[in-house]
Amino acid sequence: MPLSLVFCGTPRFAVPALEKLVAAGHRVHLVVTQPDRPKGRGLELVASPVKQSALNLNLPITQPDRIKTNDDFRAQLSALKPDAIIVVGYGRIIPQWMLDLPLLGNINLHASLLPKYRGAAPIQWAIAQGETVTGVTTMRIDAGLDTGDILLQQELAIESHDTSETLSPRLAAIGADLLVETLRGLATASIAPRPQDNSHATLAPILKKEDGLVDFSRTAAEITNRMRGFQPWPGAFTKFRGKTLQILKAQPAADRIAPSELHVITGRLLVGCARQTSLELQELQLEGKKRTTAQDFLHGYQPRPGERLG
Repeated sequence: MPLSLVFCGTPRFAVPALEKLVAAGHRVHLVVTQPDRPKGRGLELVASPVKQSALNLNLPITQPDRIKTNDDFRAQLSALKPDAIIVVGYGRIIPQWMLDLPLLGNINLHASLLPKYRGAAPIQWAIAQGETVTGVTTMRIDAGLDTGDILLQQELAIESHDTSETLSPRLAAIGADLLVETLRGLATASIAPRPQDNSHATLAPILKKEDGLVDFSRTAAEITNRMRGFQPWPGAFTKFRGKTLQILKAQPAADRIAPSELHVITGRLLVGCARQTSLELQELQLEGKKRTTAQDFLHGYQPRPGERLG
């Protein structure tokens, strides 16, 4: 049963959802996305991935600077009388008037198994916390932060080599299918929304630069998980001889070294971590220099045994 929809989304993660809804025959009367942003050295305005997709699909687009107190935008949505408003990574808090507008509500696709990892960066934090399973949830938005009733969920394994960049497209793909299934269930009243168990809620706040600062009082496995989760930003960085050192590639090692101390063992560059673990540094980039292998770093800087990072 085709539904009348408004789609609100901005990042690449939301593109498969928009495309699948259109392919499923739903009538997307309007795509709402963030204004074009300056990017690159020339600071040229760049359209969001969702806008680019909507243009390819010949869908109407609007890019309001604000939505909560925007009378023109409110009148535009009210005139459309959508059955549902779909929200996927739009990047704005949905005001109460939008929540009250459609019969089927505002339906959100969230990249975690709610109530775990509520917030802006669920994919990154799930990997950073060492999860081996995550998933996607469709939910009916309420006034809270990802606290609305759950509609459907689907799990997905996190592979040991996954980063947020490799996991995100897989979650987006299964999420798009789940969204189509959710709308089918809502249209036929075959889905029973269920409240979230707030006692199991965890948060996935927006990432900050300092989240990438490596803390060698964590174990090597914990540091590696954070490195995987925080790709491409904020990455993983520390200090070496007063300059910022980006750790671009590393893996846990079995050598026992005091936390933050550098040692060269059988040609490998190692740094000590918590609980008698260590990290083998494989690719690095010192502030103002090019990306380099650990071997070239060793030849160039000849770190002294016991010299510390951080």
